[in-house]
Amino acid sequence: MRPQVVAHRGASHEQAEHTLGAYTAALDAGADALECDVRLTADGHLVCVHDRDLKRTASTRGIVSTMNLADLDDLDFASWKNPWADLDDEAPEVDASLGKVLTLRSLLETVRDYDHRVELAIETKHPVRYGGLVERRLVETLADFGWAGADSPARVMSFSFSALQRVERLAPELDVVMLIEKAHHWPMLRRVIGEDWKVGPGVEELREHPGLARRLVASKRDLHVWTVNNAADLEFCLELGASAVISDRPAYMLELLGGSEDTATGV
Repeated sequence: MRPQVVAHRGASHEQAEHTLGAYTAALDAGADALECDVRLTADGHLVCVHDRDLKRTASTRGIVSTMNLADLDDLDFASWKNPWADLDDEAPEVDASLGKVLTLRSLLETVRDYDHRVELAIETKHPVRYGGLVERRLVETLADFGWAGADSPARVMSFSFSALQRVERLAPELDVVMLIEKAHHWPMLRRVIGEDWKVGPGVEELREHPGLARRLVASKRDLHVWTVNNAADLEFCLELGASAVISDRPAYMLELLGGSEDTATGV
């Protein structure tokens, strides 16, 4: 059984991250799941944006939490990825809507309407201006799709233990993934996280700290490893028995694995 291939912010190696174009490319490549980060706008919409400010992905000093969705919708979230595209006379026409800000609701609609089951790994960012409101709005939005209970295609991830506790209280049947940024955090986290929580370590941290890898494998928890982009790291994850690999290059991971989606594990 191969690990689930999760498209990190979509097919973000080739396309601008968190855009509909990136997620469409990931689906076309056969990704088993899509990963996204979510933040709240000033008028209460969940949008798929990683950074708190927009300097990197939209060339503006704006802060996501202080802007309305309509303001974000006026911005170009795709050009930064290929700033010379306008100079290529032979480049195909690109639908501008594929490079706009993407709301979580739109991404959920895309997944819902796809021709087979695709899972979602949704990361809530912290610390943020609105604190626990992010998780509340997330669970409410999932509930609108009937995805806040058992057998939901969605799971919630965070580096914040408190955030995942909130999700567990609001939707106890949803899967949660405790992301691990540093190896020295694990001894404390393993004492407090739920027995059925999954864990999400970074591949570089696992390589730099072999003891962490051994302890996580010994914990018998599902491992969702990020960000796995090359053959050596994929092989390392296979040796660890990872349940999911989160990659900017889902098509490449699937090519290396040589398996169709129906051979993936149901994580």
